[in-house]
Amino acid sequence: MVRTEYEEQENTFVICVEETAQLWVEESRRCGQRVTCYDHVEPMQWRHLNVFNKECVIVSALPRGQRQEDKGIYRVMPPWEGRSKHFTKEFEAFALTLVREMPVKKAGEILGETDQRLWRMLHAHVEAARGKEDWSEVVWVGADEMNRKKGHKYVTVFADLEGKRVLFGVEGKDSSVWEAFADELLAHNGHPKAVTQVAIDMSAAYVKGVRENFGNARLVFDKFHVVQAANKGVEEVRRLEAASDPGKRRQLAQSQWIFRKNEENHTEKERTRLEQMDWKHLMTVRAYQMRLILQDLYALPSVKEAEKDFRTWCQWVKQTAAKKGHELLRPMVKVAEMVQGHLKGILGHWKAGLTTAYLEGLNSLFSATKRKARGYRSTKNLLTMLYFVAGKLRIPCY
Repeated sequence: MVRTEYEEQENTFVICVEETAQLWVEESRRCGQRVTCYDHVEPMQWRHLNVFNKECVIVSALPRGQRQEDKGIYRVMPPWEGRSKHFTKEFEAFALTLVREMPVKKAGEILGETDQRLWRMLHAHVEAARGKEDWSEVVWVGADEMNRKKGHKYVTVFADLEGKRVLFGVEGKDSSVWEAFADELLAHNGHPKAVTQVAIDMSAAYVKGVRENFGNARLVFDKFHVVQAANKGVEEVRRLEAASDPGKRRQLAQSQWIFRKNEENHTEKERTRLEQMDWKHLMTVRAYQMRLILQDLYALPSVKEAEKDFRTWCQWVKQTAAKKGHELLRPMVKVAEMVQGHLKGILGHWKAGLTTAYLEGLNSLFSATKRKARGYRSTKNLLTMLYFVAGKLRIPCY
């Protein structure tokens, strides 16, 4: 450091730095041949941590070295330079801390930097850290779709269920996303044949993709999506019933959240309203009971008991819907048929050691990630934030 200045007009501290003769001794040792100073580039500056609540920058005309043997010329990288050419390592560490906790745009306002610069910094660190990732021990994989934007634009996200980390994301939700994931797995020292179990929803495209690219994997249809399908069935019954009779419409008005919740999560007001409903004649209440019983089956201790009770549940739903006056339960019959058609994969939930709890929590993670990436201009930004927040990457990465 040769001097420090305070530029009053810019309200900024400036630290001016020049190299010493010792630099060329160290560069020669690093290159394994003699290196001398060739020339200097135009002065550059790097944003550093604030000093006394005022911006601080490092300014230096970096030297270019020339190797004696091959005459190669290169710019010497200063020890303070971060992944971004505009920031020091210390500034990047602070900026990354803020970006992890708040939207990038808000972090930019606090730091006095544009969100574009912060995104470039984040991309650089995430790409470097992902390049060092080793997936050789990945054997249990889960996948789920993430709504990128309104208008049915989706991203498929793949997770390591054992390591509880997000591995990869790609646009789309057809079978080709599994081929892309298989390629990515190979690029990180993993192998599709090493994957023994895959947890997904009951999408035909996903099933096709798994079978074509992960032939050794057992399919597991996770609890979250089974219960989610039942919830959709209950909501469809509620809408059909509300449209069928004015009296029932009054009873069911603004009740969708009551039927989406489990009993133990109802507020006192919701509990009272549910008790006041006509349990004998409302098909929505019956559908809700079906959903609760289906969910309770996941508490069974063995796969043998689960298979027996799932089959019994499907038969009971169909028999109930077949009774006179119970036609509105048809959406729940579709749920029962779905369960029957995918029972083998559903029973994978009881496979020893496999847990899809992390996968079930991905939806709340997606929401949190989209909030942090608010204002993102591309899918790349969204996925970068997802890797940063949930990829368990070693960041900062130098």
